[in-house]
Amino acid sequence: MPFAMSQASLPVFEIGLNALSAVLDKAAAYAAAKKIDPSVILGWRLEPDMFALSRQVQVAADQAKNGSARLAGVEPPKFEDNETTIDQLKERLAKTIVFLKSLDTKAIDASTEREITFPLGPTNKGHMAGADYLNHFMLPNFYFHLTAAYACVRACGVEVGKRDFLGNIPIRRS
Repeated sequence: MPFAMSQASLPVFEIGLNALSAVLDKAAAYAAAKKIDPSVILGWRLEPDMFALSRQVQVAADQAKNGSARLAGVEPPKFEDNETTIDQLKERLAKTIVFLKSLDTKAIDASTEREITFPLGPTNKGHMAGADYLNHFMLPNFYFHLTAAYACVRACGVEVGKRDFLGNIPIRRS
């Protein structure tokens, strides 16, 4: 049986977003223990021209939500990008996962060759076949913002490691 588009995307996004939520929990605990205003961590940037942690979280969620909706041929829910707390960002991640679970996997699987149109910045649009869109645009962008969010938290001093980044992946032990 071939590996389906929904299998290559939805579990990846769910595991990644849940892992990011757990990393945010560790950031909140760290801020409380060190008596740091959590907004300092949420505003952390790896470089001045990169998004702050809060925006990295928003974009990671949007990559999963909007890209999966495009593959499924449905309209994604709109989020306002107005989260200012760790709890609000965690709620956004949770809402994204609920939406992902509502998608028709057969519609996603049928999008392999269908042309997907997507925004490239505020004025341009890109076009790719569904499989190319998933493999060469959606997944790399998702992992980029997930990694940047993780790196912001780590750069603030929160003790997170690779296992935190990987999340609850289904590993069989022998």
